[in-house]
Amino acid sequence: MRHWFDGFAMLHRFAFSGGTVSYANKVLDGFAYRAAQDEQRVAYSEFATDPCRSIFQRVQTLFKPGLSDNANVNLAQLGERFVTMTETPLPVEFDPRTLQAAGVPYATPGLLTTAHPHRDRDGDAMLNYAAKLGPRSSYRFFRLADLGAEPRVLASIPVKEPAYMHSFGLSERWLVLAEFPFVVNPLRLALAGKPYIENYRWKPELGTRFTLVDRRTGAAHGPFTTGACFAFHHVNAYDDADGNVVIDLAVFDDPSIVDDLYLDRLRAGKAVAWATLERFTVSPARGTVERRRLSDEPLELPRINYGRHNERPYRYVWAAGASDWLDRIVKVDLEDGSVRRWQEEGSFPGEPVFVAAPGGDAEDDGVLLSIVLDTARETSYLLVLDATDLSEVARARVPHHIPFGFHGQYARV
Repeated sequence: MRHWFDGFAMLHRFAFSGGTVSYANKVLDGFAYRAAQDEQRVAYSEFATDPCRSIFQRVQTLFKPGLSDNANVNLAQLGERFVTMTETPLPVEFDPRTLQAAGVPYATPGLLTTAHPHRDRDGDAMLNYAAKLGPRSSYRFFRLADLGAEPRVLASIPVKEPAYMHSFGLSERWLVLAEFPFVVNPLRLALAGKPYIENYRWKPELGTRFTLVDRRTGAAHGPFTTGACFAFHHVNAYDDADGNVVIDLAVFDDPSIVDDLYLDRLRAGKAVAWATLERFTVSPARGTVERRRLSDEPLELPRINYGRHNERPYRYVWAAGASDWLDRIVKVDLEDGSVRRWQEEGSFPGEPVFVAAPGGDAEDDGVLLSIVLDTARETSYLLVLDATDLSEVARARVPHHIPFGFHGQYARV
């Protein structure tokens, strides 16, 4: 049974030059893809698909995990080099011009990680976290100065049952872990013989726990607990004038979204309940968490003006909006609660990537780039919207459809 998350990674590149747009794509030529082609089956464990293995083979994975390099979630640039990532500790470097894979460039200090690193403004390094699993499991924040360097562990936080966390938050002072009560016993993960995500258990009695790690000292504060919920994506975090940490997330009531995205359910017309924007204000001094909804608009894949407003107060969130499926692009104004929408019959957009206008002053001065499936033509196109009012600026069609994906980035090369 296949899951939406488990498609093999394909890199897509839209290039802009002299008023024209070119397009190229290439399957990420890693060992997991090559093994699948050779064996005509899934040969390495993916998010929700696992190869058939004997109990002996499962015990072996305790010592030599059969991890996949199917890095199909997100891309990042560090210096002049590019890497594509998933939740295994095997990022794959690639050439941004040829899209040719160039191997695993660094060793992540843990077996599970995120494909949503943050940029450290101090030195233009990459920040991320990994979960080290074993008899004494821990979360490890690390800093990577460049793709050829050894990651430097900034903090280590012990944990008995690690939570599933797809991303983390960053403010000017804190690294932010939001532990949702969707947790795994590391031994079960190794021996159960089930796909990775099917080993996690929903334990709402644990609540949602926020841990703040001081970026200067590595000292952990918390956890600070509130009611149970689930999220894939942090939107932003920042420190307010009262010493609180404001943490915005795209929140689900529970992790049922994981089951809803199995392909057999989607093909059967299963309605998907999407996330909404919620704000969690953590007071380290009082030990409290205040929670409130920012918008009722159903959405996912949120983006902000990252370069100017990540770690800082901000006003606008752009995202893929939804009814039963992601079928619109939305802009949520967190100051007045208003929502703008772009929608076209039969068109299904992906994540809107914000590109700031050179020299622009306003937070929303720029454009959005989104790959849109046109079901009437059975092709896809790159849509360019004015980020201010979501009016269309341009579209560039490709001669075939592009499968639904996750995250993209804009870079000058």
